[in-house]
Amino acid sequence: MVQSQAEEFLPIGTFARKGGVGVETVRYYQRQGLLRVPKSAGGMRRYGPEDLRRLRFIRHAQSAGFTLSEIGELLELDACDDRKRARQMALTRIDALDRKLAELQAARSSLMRLAVECNSGGSGPCPILSAFDAWR
Repeated sequence: MVQSQAEEFLPIGTFARKGGVGVETVRYYQRQGLLRVPKSAGGMRRYGPEDLRRLRFIRHAQSAGFTLSEIGELLELDACDDRKRARQMALTRIDALDRKLAELQAARSSLMRLAVECNSGGSGPCPILSAFDAWR
C-alpha cells in the first residue's frame, strides 16, 4: 500500500508526539545536532519516517542511560557501520548499569532492614528517620 505524502511527512507537533517527546525536546535535539532541521514545505517543516526512527532511537538510547554526546557518537557509528565501537559503547553502558543496579539493590536491602526494625514495635525514634537524619 502506498502512503500519501500527508501520512509520511509530519508537522513538528505530530512528529514530537509520535516520538514520545515534546516540541521543545525536538528543537533541543536539533540544536544539539542529533536531529536534522527539515526544509520547509509550504511554510511548515515536515518530518519523515527516517526522522521519526532517529527520534525514537534517541529516546530509547537515553532510556538505556546513554548521554546525548554518546547518542551522537552512536548515530555517527550507525552511519559508518562501526559495529566494534558501538558494541564497546554498549558494553561500557552495561557495566555502568550493573554498578547502578548493585547500588540500588544495596539501598533496597538497607531500607528493607530499616522497615523491619521500624515495624518491630520498639520504643524511640523510627530507625528509618534516624538513618536518614544521620546522612546529613
